[in-house]
Amino acid sequence: MAKVSVEGAAGYSHHYPKVAIIVTANAKGKDNAMAVAWHSSISLNPPLYGVSIAPGRFTYELLLQAGEFGINFMPIDKAELVAAVGGSSGRDIDKFDKFGLAKETPLKTSVPILKDAYASYECKLFDHKIYGDHVWVVGEILASHFDQELFTEKQGLVLERFTPTLYLGADNYTTVANSVSRKLDRKVYGQG
Repeated sequence: MAKVSVEGAAGYSHHYPKVAIIVTANAKGKDNAMAVAWHSSISLNPPLYGVSIAPGRFTYELLLQAGEFGINFMPIDKAELVAAVGGSSGRDIDKFDKFGLAKETPLKTSVPILKDAYASYECKLFDHKIYGDHVWVVGEILASHFDQELFTEKQGLVLERFTPTLYLGADNYTTVANSVSRKLDRKVYGQG
């Protein structure tokens, strides 16, 4: 394999694939949703989750107003829905009506929890800070929703039972083609 070395980010796509999510928000009676690929867990105690959002996005405006937002993890059979939500603006259309986004009742917030998500977090806005051309939005997870049959007792995904939507960049989506998972105990392998 021949590697190439260049200055700069060279397309900035080497960190893909990422699990595709839909971030939801509600303020002043208006629901909105946006697709996000740049996101991460940050802390276990307190449980913090972060998403990277362009500051001009309507969802960002709503989540700042409300002080809360939702994180919705989507299965591959909803990849078209993720693309549709990501390819439209909530300023122009009601995405929930247009794309038939079904909601479930939240436990601790007023954020829309998507019925089609295999797992969702309700988050209270914890912090937000501009980095370059995006804002890193951090939420404290107040409640979790998940399909219990898709997770192990220790909350690991059971890939034999479902497939998550993975985003590859440039409007390309995929999923896990091989459902074989390997448990590699860090304590065992770290002994070297």
